[in-house]
Amino acid sequence: MKIALIHEWLTTYAGSDKVLAEMSTIFPEADIFCLINFLSEKDKNNFRGKLITPSFLQKVPFSRKYYTYMLPLMPLAIEQHDLSKYDLIISNCHAVAKGVITTQRQLHICYCYTPMRYAWDLQHHYLNHSGFGSIRRALARYFLHRMRIWDYRTANSVDHFIACSKYIGRRIWKTYRRDSAVIYPNVDTDHYSMVNVPREDFYVTASRMVPYKQMQLIVEAFTKMPEKKLVVIGDGPKFRYAKSIATPNIQIMGFQPNPVLLDHLQRCKAFIFASEEDFGIAPLEAQACGTPVIAYGRGGAQETVVDGVTGLHFHEQTTDAIIDAVHRFEAAEDRFDRQTIRDHAERFSTQSFRAAFSRYVAERWEEHERGLTSHEAGR
Repeated sequence: MKIALIHEWLTTYAGSDKVLAEMSTIFPEADIFCLINFLSEKDKNNFRGKLITPSFLQKVPFSRKYYTYMLPLMPLAIEQHDLSKYDLIISNCHAVAKGVITTQRQLHICYCYTPMRYAWDLQHHYLNHSGFGSIRRALARYFLHRMRIWDYRTANSVDHFIACSKYIGRRIWKTYRRDSAVIYPNVDTDHYSMVNVPREDFYVTASRMVPYKQMQLIVEAFTKMPEKKLVVIGDGPKFRYAKSIATPNIQIMGFQPNPVLLDHLQRCKAFIFASEEDFGIAPLEAQACGTPVIAYGRGGAQETVVDGVTGLHFHEQTTDAIIDAVHRFEAAEDRFDRQTIRDHAERFSTQSFRAAFSRYVAERWEEHERGLTSHEAGR
C-alpha cells in the first residue's frame, strides 16, 4: 500500500506540523506533499530526512514571507500534486490540503482542524482586521466567495473526515454536512512534565500575538490588577500594542525558545488562555506540567480544560471576565491538585494519538478494500 500525506505550509514546527510528524511516524513509508516547505534544518529533523515535495508556490519570489497572500493560488497549487500512484491519501488540513485530486480506487481520509475559517465563519472578522482598502476588500470578498465554492465541492472527494475536537466536528457538519470521527491531536506529555519546584507568584500566557488569540485582552486585564504579575511569551502583530500598554507588573518577553516556555509553565501559578480555539494545544501543554488553566470556555477549551478540576472557565472575552476568573481562581487555588491535572493531560498524549489514529485508518482501509472487492465482483 502506497501512502501520501498532504499538508499545507511548513514554515514553523507548530501544532499541525507536529501532528504531521506523528502521522509520518505511524506510516514511515509515506511520502509527504505540501504547498511550501521552509522549515529550518533543525525542524526538518522531526521528519527524519523524509522527502517532502512542495508545490510550484515554493518557487514564487518572496513566498517564504508572503505565502498567506497567495491564498487565491492555493487551490490550483494543491491540485497539481500527482497522487495517482498512491492507494491511501491522508490530508492534514485547515485550509486547502483536502483539495488534492483523487480517484475512486483511492481512499482519502482528511484530518481536519477546521473548515477554512477565514472563508466561512470568520470572513467578516478577517476582513475587518485586514487593513484592506475598499478595492482590496472587494477583491478579497470575491476570492473568498470562490474559495467557499471550491472548498465545499472538494469536501465531496473526502471519504472520511476526522475532526480534531467535537467542536470542529460540529463545524464540519455545519459547513459540509458530513459526519466525522473525533481524534484529539497529540500533546508531548513526555516533554511537558511536572517538576518538583515551588510554584511562584506569577501567571503566564503564551501564543502568537494575532487578534483572535486575544493576548492583548489578557494584558489589558492585568493592567487593572497591578498587584498580580503576568509573563507574556509570544510575538506577532499585537506585540507592539501589548508592549505599549504593559504596566510594571507585566513582563512582555516576545518570542522565546521552548525551554524558556517550559520553565515558566512549570513554575507559574496558572496559565491564562483567552482564545476561542478549534482545539488549543497550549492549555494541554500547561496541564501536562501540572499547571491549572484559566480559559475562555468556548471552543476546544470546553473539552480540554475541566472547569473546577483542571482549571476555571470564563464565558466572555472581556477584561472584567478575566479579572473575575483570576479572583475566583485565587479563592479556590488549594482545590487544584497538580497530579490530577497532569493525569488529565495524559489522555491527550502522543501514545494515545498514535493508537487511535492508526486503528481508525486501518479500519477504514479494510472497509475500503472490501468495498472495492465487492464492486469488482459485481461487475
